[in-house]
Amino acid sequence: MVWKWLGALVVFPLQMIYLVAKAAVGLVLPAKLRDLSRENVLITGGGRGIGRQLAREFAERGARKISEASDHCAHIRFECSPGQVDSAVLSSSVTTGFLIVLWGRTEKCLKETTEEIRQMGTECHYFICDVGNREEVYQTAKAVREKVGDITILVNNAAVVHGKSLMDSDDDALLKSQHINTLGQFWTTKAFLPRMLELQNGHIVCLNSVLALSAIPGAIDYCTSKASAFAFMESLTLGLLDCPGVSATTVLPFHTSTEMFQGMRVRFPNLFPPLKPETVARKTVEAVQLNQALLLLPWTMHALIILKSILPQAALEEIHRFSGTYTCMNTFKGRT
Repeated sequence: MVWKWLGALVVFPLQMIYLVAKAAVGLVLPAKLRDLSRENVLITGGGRGIGRQLAREFAERGARKISEASDHCAHIRFECSPGQVDSAVLSSSVTTGFLIVLWGRTEKCLKETTEEIRQMGTECHYFICDVGNREEVYQTAKAVREKVGDITILVNNAAVVHGKSLMDSDDDALLKSQHINTLGQFWTTKAFLPRMLELQNGHIVCLNSVLALSAIPGAIDYCTSKASAFAFMESLTLGLLDCPGVSATTVLPFHTSTEMFQGMRVRFPNLFPPLKPETVARKTVEAVQLNQALLLLPWTMHALIILKSILPQAALEEIHRFSGTYTCMNTFKGRT
């Protein structure tokens, strides 16, 4: 027994050295990217913003090419609770293969993105679904499986921001943020992960935010929900260690120039420019292809973790004041 423990103590640091060295080599040498040409991708919040860019990026990288036999823009709409599926629509075009599926709440945006992706030569379908509604998620997931087959890559991108302080926030708006940004990921993952585990092929992706690691005033609903979602993904990723073929990726981007955070201003915009949604989408898909568990954008955000670990609270507060993140939400307008 003693020799067994001594052996483990010797092997463990060697494993750490090997894994760190392997990661360092991966930063220098080009890694082999995962082939996406045989994947079914589902993107929540896929109608606009980063979601639309993700659909474009997956399409460009080979998610299923459109079939000659299916040239219509298929969709299913849930009218109201409990959200009955139109069986005629469902049974009229049951397809098999690999494609892109978009979920969202605004049909106009979903339809525009779907048509654009199909014009790129990739089969695409949209389903109207509020991920904050548990029953609607489960029913829509069932419709997806019956209509297009198994989902192998799930991208949890849907999110909302109320953009106010706690005392100025409406209770229903706070609940909405938690339901969509956090609990929605529970429901979608529970809906699709079991089949991924059976197939031993799947990937769960979470489009999170650096605000999950460093909160700011004026977005207490968003920061709280993103921190919860980060913990959810961290636990899920570890829980999948012994599940062959199924992985997870968490993406933590800096402020991105989309309608969601319209009006947000930092003190030095040239020093801290917002990310382009195209960049976030490209890096996210690359992370999936590399089977990367955690991605911070830009890479300088790694310094945020280090600073929060070593600096006193007073120093961190001064950084917020100096950089303008303390007041950046004062000019927030959001999506109009």
